[in-house]
Amino acid sequence: MSGSAHHTDAHSPVIRARRIGIDTYQEPVVFMRADCHVCRSEGFQVQARVRVSCRGKSVIATLNVVTESLLPIDDAGLSEAAWRELSAKDGDALEFAHPEPLESFSSVRRKIYGLELGAGEYQAIVRDIAAGRYSGLELAAFVTACAGDRVSLNEIVALTRAMATAGSTLTWPRHPVVDKHCIGGLPGNRTTPIVVAIAAAAGLTMPKTSSRAITSPAGTADAMETLAPVALDLTAMRRVVEKEGGCVVWGGAMDLSPADDILIRVERPLDFDSDGQLVASVLSKKLAAGSTHVVIDVPVGATAKVRSPGAAKVLIEKLAFVGSAVGIEIRAVQTDGTEPVGRGVGPALEARDLVAVLKGDRSAPADLRDRALRLAAEVLRLGRKTVGDGISEATRYLDSGEAWRKFQAICEAQGGMRTPPMAPFRKDFTAPVAARVQAIDNRKLARVAKLAGAPTSPAAGLELHARTGERVERGQPLFTLHAQTSGEMAYAAAYADGHGAPFQLEPL
Repeated sequence: MSGSAHHTDAHSPVIRARRIGIDTYQEPVVFMRADCHVCRSEGFQVQARVRVSCRGKSVIATLNVVTESLLPIDDAGLSEAAWRELSAKDGDALEFAHPEPLESFSSVRRKIYGLELGAGEYQAIVRDIAAGRYSGLELAAFVTACAGDRVSLNEIVALTRAMATAGSTLTWPRHPVVDKHCIGGLPGNRTTPIVVAIAAAAGLTMPKTSSRAITSPAGTADAMETLAPVALDLTAMRRVVEKEGGCVVWGGAMDLSPADDILIRVERPLDFDSDGQLVASVLSKKLAAGSTHVVIDVPVGATAKVRSPGAAKVLIEKLAFVGSAVGIEIRAVQTDGTEPVGRGVGPALEARDLVAVLKGDRSAPADLRDRALRLAAEVLRLGRKTVGDGISEATRYLDSGEAWRKFQAICEAQGGMRTPPMAPFRKDFTAPVAARVQAIDNRKLARVAKLAGAPTSPAAGLELHARTGERVERGQPLFTLHAQTSGEMAYAAAYADGHGAPFQLEPL
């Protein structure tokens, strides 16, 4: 079969769609019998790329072959990703074809051999990635070819533009349009909703699209979702921003830079450090969202994503160069990334921290407040809503209650404010001896929270009771583990009790 034609004659049985409930994240997968008439006639083999069509929609999926005991011969099982993209219903007739040749992959081969690619080549590659034409192996090849320092500044600019224009793009009638992004790697660093509330209260436009967690215990969208709906479409998002000046919504519902989400799916397991791909990832989302002025938080620490001041300097220079080339004014702020921020790690626990800061509670974590004020001050300065260092202005909006009232209004506009859930299972982890907290390992801390169920269970995670440099007595709580089930509690506790203990103590 060639192109999208389908060679099923009148005597061939129809292949019917079946929803089989297998979550393959964002990758469409189709499950078929090797002895079905389509696989035999078209020569489809396991792991082949197959175009699947249903009622006018089509998707390119990876074929997995199953035995007769798992699936009838005339059925094709669809993964959740394939089911969503096809808007299929059980029993729908499916058509199958070989996909068109992947011509852009020849450019990936050139990149593998160290050659520099042009803007047109990146446009073709990203267009095919966003359309789902690249297999997992081909995506891994592209990511590997661009890893390290193998992508020039001009290539990063081309990749950023290609990724930004591959999906939806937003424009706003107001200027400037401010934004804020954190490079990541710091548990509990949930400053974004606070910054949005301060900026919007000051009259700036800040349509914040945020991500869900991929490898961390919580993303901004996960934490915000415990307080208000975040899966808004473009129309609903515009309505919120027009009414309140800002929002905090999940970017995945917007189709902004869709190739970025696909590439991240492959980059994370490979664990490649690539400034080029990081810069393109961050700035393509900002460019697509219509941002004109962006503050970028760059935490630096031994267990953060950026581990040294030298690495931060190089990254910041690349962000500034590419930002200028694509028309975004960048202000990068190097911050302390040596330990977590706030007390909570996990969606609901982080949400409680940020609400405490906005409300001005005496018990609110001071480090989260101070960090949010510093970043909000940079946003106000960049958006030219203040002079000087901006701290006094940002503090005024927070301490007066204006930011809290604005945040409540944004939550209501997004669908209604709610109270974050509480986990039914909790366990304290205490200091075995009198000691001083020498360090807190961000990565181990994040792993403990994830093993407890975060972010899938929004109430799961951990609550910190001690900070670096503090003295703790024997039996004093270091942190409290929160879990939704007893099994997850036991799983996370076993790791925290063993080699995964996130606190490094120096006995006194």
